[in-house]
Amino acid sequence: MLTRRTLALSLLAAPAAWLAPAAFAAQRLAYSPAAFDAAQGAGKPILVVVHATWCPTCRAQAPILSQLESEPNYAGLVVFHVDFDAQKDALKRFGVRLQSTLIAFKGRAETGRSVGDTDPGSIAALFAKTL
Repeated sequence: MLTRRTLALSLLAAPAAWLAPAAFAAQRLAYSPAAFDAAQGAGKPILVVVHATWCPTCRAQAPILSQLESEPNYAGLVVFHVDFDAQKDALKRFGVRLQSTLIAFKGRAETGRSVGDTDPGSIAALFAKTL
């Protein structure tokens, strides 16, 4: 039998159930040298995403990246977003020449890189190189 108390508890628990998966999502940050260095120093898995707002390939990558970032096995992943047009110092640091570049790190070691890739399978393989 459904009581008012059971119904109230159910309604309170429902939003928590929707928010719970977000707790397992990768951490997304705007790139800064200090934050990147700290993540590397802590030995964290890192993905650097170089994007531009005007880039159609970047737009195609976005839902793939979002879906992978939400997977529980990437809960410890730190994703740094680099603005291709505004952060030229970051481009130089990472040796990037084109937007839509993805760079995987495991701590201080670069473990993989792709440019212009929109294939979910190969982007997932790059993500796996961060673990």
